[in-house]
Amino acid sequence: MARELTRPSLLGIHHIKLAVSDLDRSLRFYETFLGAKRIPDADHRRAADGSLYAYILEVVGLGSLLELRLNVAQAQNNRRFDPVTLAVKDRQALEIWDQILTQKNIRHSPIITALRGWLMVVEDPDENRVRFYTLEKHGPELRPDEDNEWIGS
Repeated sequence: MARELTRPSLLGIHHIKLAVSDLDRSLRFYETFLGAKRIPDADHRRAADGSLYAYILEVVGLGSLLELRLNVAQAQNNRRFDPVTLAVKDRQALEIWDQILTQKNIRHSPIITALRGWLMVVEDPDENRVRFYTLEKHGPELRPDEDNEWIGS
């Protein structure tokens, strides 16, 4: 009888990858939106011709790297999908994010009452949706805003 193996520990998320249609435009967006910093030594290039196909970014507080991967067709297919939800402390943090995003002219939702906390949605140039969700919870007296256009599929 084979001995059951113990799963090795997971060590978190190594990186998050978003499909984009224009690397430089997306880089500028994530620099403005999240203060991301490109790691030029980690640029991904094709061996055959040296063409650039991905940027790797550091984002303070993200806990992993962010990869912007040039893939026009996939970026189109992912429009309005929300692959990443970032944790923020509370509704007050979302109110500050709302002010920052408004000042920077970044398209985003209002603060939305979600199932357990509050939510805000940001769209990048390819309409990838990055969400902020509060760790602070609200009570059952607040009903989720299920009909909000920003959280529909």
